[in-house]
Amino acid sequence: MRAALARLMPSTLGRDLPSSFVVFLVAMPLCMGIAMASGVPAERGLITGVIGGIVVGFLAGSPLQVSGPAAGLAVIVFEFVREHGIDALGPVLVAAGAIQLLAGALRVGGWFRAISPAVVHGMLAGIGILIVLAQIHVLTDALPKASGIDNLVAIPAAFFNFVSGPDGNRPGAVIVGGATIIAMLGWEKIRPARFKLIPGALVGVLAGTFVAVVGNMSVKRVEVPENILSAVALPGAGDWSRLAEPAMILMAVTLAVIASAESLLSAAAVDRMHDGPRTQYNRELGAQGIGNILCGLAGGLPMTGVIVRSSANVQAGAASRASTILHGTWILAFLLVLPMVLKVVPTASLAGILVVTGWRLVSPAHAFHLHERYGLPTAAIWLATMVMVVATDLLTGVLTGLALSLVQVIPHYLRGPLKIEGGAAQTVQGGAVQAVPELRLSGSATFLQLPHLNAALERTPEGSPVRLAAEDLRHVDHTCLEMIREWAARRARSGSRVEVVGGGASGLHHSLAMVAHAAPKD
Repeated sequence: MRAALARLMPSTLGRDLPSSFVVFLVAMPLCMGIAMASGVPAERGLITGVIGGIVVGFLAGSPLQVSGPAAGLAVIVFEFVREHGIDALGPVLVAAGAIQLLAGALRVGGWFRAISPAVVHGMLAGIGILIVLAQIHVLTDALPKASGIDNLVAIPAAFFNFVSGPDGNRPGAVIVGGATIIAMLGWEKIRPARFKLIPGALVGVLAGTFVAVVGNMSVKRVEVPENILSAVALPGAGDWSRLAEPAMILMAVTLAVIASAESLLSAAAVDRMHDGPRTQYNRELGAQGIGNILCGLAGGLPMTGVIVRSSANVQAGAASRASTILHGTWILAFLLVLPMVLKVVPTASLAGILVVTGWRLVSPAHAFHLHERYGLPTAAIWLATMVMVVATDLLTGVLTGLALSLVQVIPHYLRGPLKIEGGAAQTVQGGAVQAVPELRLSGSATFLQLPHLNAALERTPEGSPVRLAAEDLRHVDHTCLEMIREWAARRARSGSRVEVVGGGASGLHHSLAMVAHAAPKD
């Protein structure tokens, strides 16, 4: 009992309480906007935000990561709901969560980190483009089309034929959405330091709502029930029976794989932002599975760990999982006490936030980074994944990227897979001979062996120098290289010296030179 209370009310509550308010302010508009982008009522996104905060926050293996509805899954949910109906989503979510829970129990969480960053960023870029194309139509109070290509083709008509329409005040909606985007970007650019914790998304929604109210515009508004508990409903017997359909099984597997990859990659990114406890990947995967099971039973959206809310949590000074749990509590309290406030918010304002969010997912800087550091073939995987996600569907795009990643690394793997040998090396420090832990790497390090390499690196003692002997390492792919760089940078920040011997042929020595030199010398 005492341990449970310590998890809920830690000594760091003085830092976690204010950071939880910041995350709450970031999460509210995003939960509603992502629900609308998914083609479902806003309250379903808020339900997922509550479960992701309170339940997953308590169970998570990544203490500072925030879970909730993700823009990265909005496109696939939108297409599924359009084809199969919203009632089929609950059982599929339960099945996807069960797959995640099983995967965590089988300890395969580390394998999701082996997915190439080029594939992940390409997938997110494609999703970002699809979100922007769809939400441009919502900015005119119109409904988005069924596919990204259809949305692209229909954009000229959406903006040149919106003078009058039977479904709302389209010029007013464009003004509201434009005001939201301008206010959001403007605030993020010029906000004073003392107001740095006030999120741009909140300022954008307030600005768009103010314009709509003052201008007395008859634009579409968010629809939420008076009692949020009325939106919670178990799937019916007929909905459960549909799980035997191949399309439902495919959707459950797709959601489980993509949500797991996005959550664990987000957790790895959060680990780079702080020096606290590292993520326990299998525990995080199991917590995400429980969360998705509950979301399916309660009528919510699929959840993942989400980097925007997580980074806001870290930057606001959160020190434990209490911040995540409290942010979910604030969402629930708001829905129980002040649901009528949400009905004032224009849907075009939420669309404006998602246009900005979608564009940031595209992030062409990732492509330039991949090209500069790893060459044209890796950047081409990013591009191919993005194009296929937009032109076909999410699963096809990801499978295309994974296939190209295999084509890229198999020749190196066949010439000799990675071998790792542990030991100790004698070095001279301050005139004295000292034995330091050493890992001898040989062969080719590819994402096929990333979990094995990561486990070996993490087993090296904390707080002491570590030597990587890479004279016989012929090749390191970008997935392993990114992981090694993160590990070396974390060790450098904690005071450990990372020494690389050899590795010129593979590029490891050059890549880690700055990290190693930044580490303190004994």
